[in-house]
Amino acid sequence: MQFSVWLIVVAVVLLVVQDVQGCPDMCKCTRKSSPEKSEVNCHKRGLDNFPSNLPKDAWVLHLGENGIVNLKAGALKPVPRIESINLERNAIKVIHSRAFFGAKQLMLLNLNDNHITNLPPRGFQHLLNLRFLMLGQNQIRNLRPETFLGMKNLSDLDLPQNRLTTLQPNVFKSLIILRVLDLSLNRLHNISPKAFTGLRQLMFLNLDNNRLKIIPAGAFRPLQSLEMLVLDNNFLSNLSRSTLEGLGNLQEFYLRNNKLEHLPPDVFRDMPKLSQLALSGNRFKTVDGNVFAHMPELKRLYFHDNPWQCDCNIDSFVRWMGHTKVSLSPLRCAGPPEVWNKILSSLQASKMPCPA
Repeated sequence: MQFSVWLIVVAVVLLVVQDVQGCPDMCKCTRKSSPEKSEVNCHKRGLDNFPSNLPKDAWVLHLGENGIVNLKAGALKPVPRIESINLERNAIKVIHSRAFFGAKQLMLLNLNDNHITNLPPRGFQHLLNLRFLMLGQNQIRNLRPETFLGMKNLSDLDLPQNRLTTLQPNVFKSLIILRVLDLSLNRLHNISPKAFTGLRQLMFLNLDNNRLKIIPAGAFRPLQSLEMLVLDNNFLSNLSRSTLEGLGNLQEFYLRNNKLEHLPPDVFRDMPKLSQLALSGNRFKTVDGNVFAHMPELKRLYFHDNPWQCDCNIDSFVRWMGHTKVSLSPLRCAGPPEVWNKILSSLQASKMPCPA
């Protein structure tokens, strides 16, 4: 009994949180034992510069909502054990190419909501263990292949709400184990056919809210592990089998609010695992029911908010709706006048009017 109590006491002592000597002014530092490491909280403390007098055993650094403008060379050299840094909502404009030198154990870097316009060439190559890089809500205009050189352990790259217009060839090639890529809310209108080369482990790709009119054939070919693709709120007007080549593992596909009018009968033929498909808010008037004949795993289909013409040209789709077990959002007729606003599934294919 006494031995058990002694073990509990030792455990409590090892986990005790202590104040740290030599903490930067205006910040609060706490140290945990077993192993000894310090957490530095400088959140919203009015700092204009990256603090220099950090504890050498710092492993978490909170620097959000300050006024830091520059990340200078060697900024992280004094903290070789750092694992997580939050620099969101500062005023960072310039990142020196050697700002992160020495931070070999860093796993999370949050640079969201700053004023970054350019990323330094090879600027992240020293972050050999970085898993999560957050660069959203900045003003980044260009990405180059050398930008992410050396980041072989990165799993999550977030770049939403920037000013990207083009994805160059091989821009992500070095990110060999990347799982998540968020490029939403940019200004992308041009994607190279080789933009996604190297992303064989990618599982989630978000291209929502861009300006894409065309996806080049074969662009998705490297994405053999992709499970979810979001292309909502673009200007896509055509979709073909060659566009979707390589997406044999895809399970969820979102194409809401584009300008799609037609689906070729074989467009989803090479996507046998697709279980959720969202095509609402497009310009479909009719669709061939055979489009969905080769989708054995399809569970949910979102097709509402399209201008459906409920005449005899849509009868194959109505017949498919009649026997499928797929969950469908309610589809309302936009014409002809005699069936306006009626639910499409309530109509009989054999009694649908044919246009003159």
